[in-house]
Amino acid sequence: MRDLPDRLHRSSWRPSDANLIYLAFAAVYLIWGTSFAVTKVMVLSTPPFLAGALRFLLAGTVLLIFTRLRRMSLPANWLEWRHVLVMAVLQVTGSAGLNILAAQHIFSNQAALLNASGSLWIPLLSALGPRGERISRRVGMGLAVGFVGVLLLLWPRDGYALDTLPWQFVVILACLNWSIGTIYYRRTRVLTPMPVLLALAMLMGGVLLGGIGLAWQELPRLSLGPTNMFAIGYLALLNSCLAYSSYVFLMRRTTPAQLSTYGYVNPAIAAVTGWVLLGEALSSLQVAGMAIILTGVIFVTLPERAPR
Repeated sequence: MRDLPDRLHRSSWRPSDANLIYLAFAAVYLIWGTSFAVTKVMVLSTPPFLAGALRFLLAGTVLLIFTRLRRMSLPANWLEWRHVLVMAVLQVTGSAGLNILAAQHIFSNQAALLNASGSLWIPLLSALGPRGERISRRVGMGLAVGFVGVLLLLWPRDGYALDTLPWQFVVILACLNWSIGTIYYRRTRVLTPMPVLLALAMLMGGVLLGGIGLAWQELPRLSLGPTNMFAIGYLALLNSCLAYSSYVFLMRRTTPAQLSTYGYVNPAIAAVTGWVLLGEALSSLQVAGMAIILTGVIFVTLPERAPR
């Protein structure tokens, strides 16, 4: 990808820069939005941690082969390897791994709703500390409107059951880990090329998930049929390789509020996908929620007026 100036998110987008950013947002929205239902399909008959391990080991291998063909450099020192480890623990094992685990026990559209909390964590965490980024009134209004839309979109018809409440907190913890990893990467000077960082973090996270799966004795229950293999391949190649690369690309090219809009758009796409693949019906209230979400996204994603 062409290198963009790091100050891009502080000013108005130039047309040539915006094209790459819009394409990256489209990949994050569409692929991640459909991945909730695909993950639900994957864990219906596959142990969660070993399924996650296969997904990330495949994705990391593909990305690593790509980086070696492009002759990209590996991490040169321990500090760079520490960045890889942090990303592997927070965003692969601590976020994706927990989401895969919880997908066995909650509906895919409910998981999407809970993942929308990341849209609040990222701007709020980014405002902390001496390097915190201020949340404007317009952005704050957009975040509030978007979150209301998510609540309407995915409000369960029969209410929340107490037996799924612990798994809902697992998803919220996964969102918090993801947001912390996002802020860490935004505020850290990483010299390792982004594709190399992703490949190694996925490989390392896949090994960690595999170790957890073996410790939980998931291996005897592992069976890979055509449906499971398709789900793992989809999540590995499109979700982990393409969409995740697009997300990391956006981490330093957009504001935290703009980046967090994936948490509003993805549930809308997840609701439609869950309806088509899993029969999770949409109500008129959920359709109204989609319209409100789009309104919030407009407030958040419109570029700030450039200084004269």
